[in-house]
Amino acid sequence: MALIIPVIFVIIIIVAVAKKVNVFSSFCAGAEEGMKFALSLLPLLACVFMMCNLFEISGISAALTKALSPVTGALGIPEELTKLMLIKPFSGSGSLTLLTEILEKYGSDSYISRCACTIYASSETVFYVFAVYFAKSRRRPPALPLAIVLLSAFLSTVISCLLCRFM
Repeated sequence: MALIIPVIFVIIIIVAVAKKVNVFSSFCAGAEEGMKFALSLLPLLACVFMMCNLFEISGISAALTKALSPVTGALGIPEELTKLMLIKPFSGSGSLTLLTEILEKYGSDSYISRCACTIYASSETVFYVFAVYFAKSRRRPPALPLAIVLLSAFLSTVISCLLCRFM
């Protein structure tokens, strides 16, 4: 397995040389384009990170957690995981911190911890991914794909907690 990347790298160079492509200049052009793209992402990522912090600091996160607890509890999601469910679409590092706190508080083999791990693993940081995907595009991200992704993240949370009941 350790040789897969070097072998692919050598194959690409051999194919490029066979097609008479200047490998170094192509690499430099790709690296330049990659750097431009990375720089265009910075304002979007700063916005996502700032919004995550404001969500937590403003108390909106705590208020939503308290308001949604009865609904999520009825769906089989433990109340302690509502905050994780709310943070996950916004911040991978924030949700990882919450996951770590849950594991430390409840132990790694508890029902709540198993649910937290499956919630963490069953969905993506939606707004971060949207920021990356639509950074190159100058138009606004469409609302329908965002709604579908958020709905699928919610459903994956419900299903993962349901599966943990039977495990």
